[in-house]
Amino acid sequence: MREMAVNPKGEALTDLILSLFRANNLTLAWGDRLVAPFGLTSARWQILGAIALSERSQPVAWIARDLGANRQNVQRIVNDLHKEGLVEFQPNPHHRRAQLVVLTDKGCRAYEAAINAYNPMVDALAEGLSLEEIRTAHRVVAMLRERLEKEIDAERHP
Repeated sequence: MREMAVNPKGEALTDLILSLFRANNLTLAWGDRLVAPFGLTSARWQILGAIALSERSQPVAWIARDLGANRQNVQRIVNDLHKEGLVEFQPNPHHRRAQLVVLTDKGCRAYEAAINAYNPMVDALAEGLSLEEIRTAHRVVAMLRERLEKEIDAERHP
């Protein structure tokens, strides 16, 4: 039995957070099935996407920061992607040891294949939801993410 938050807003946010945990797990499982035919997992696809959508080549630490992920985990996945020929490392003119991560042609093809499979599936998931409902949910989750980032940053840098 779970303890309820002290006030109705806290209780409602707790319910939302618990739903987000479940939705995250289901989203990752759904994504894994979706991109498996392309030799990817949700985690690999997410990192390929971060690289593909970035305005410029970045080192692993920046990719991890942008994703809000652990640098060591991102490094491990990038190393796996490199072994499979999906990314390559290039010299970083600003930092000798922090190489830039760049998609290879094979990586671009895998990412594009994943996106082409994703687009009709996400459109199907959006059925029955209004654009305003989706945008409202996004605003709430984005605000929660911002507040949590500030909280974690304050703990790291008191």
